[in-house]
Amino acid sequence: MSVFDVGRVCIKTKGRNAGRKCVVISVEKGFAIIEGDFMKKKRCNVMHLFPTSHKISVSKSSSHEDIVKHLKGVKI
Repeated sequence: MSVFDVGRVCIKTKGRNAGRKCVVISVEKGFAIIEGDFMKKKRCNVMHLFPTSHKISVSKSSSHEDIVKHLKGVKI
């Protein structure tokens, strides 16, 4: 079991989106596919993510609008 499982809400720590919330969509070798309120779906190094205790229900086929709606409901 990994800390970065599908649906885990994280905070970006590096890059132009540092400090913003995102959701892990899938996990590959050392990288996670993330999507967030101000960012499109992209690949990110897991070392640049801070996992939170919050988790939402998403899948690879979830639309951007659904992810943003669920993410806005999470208070960090």
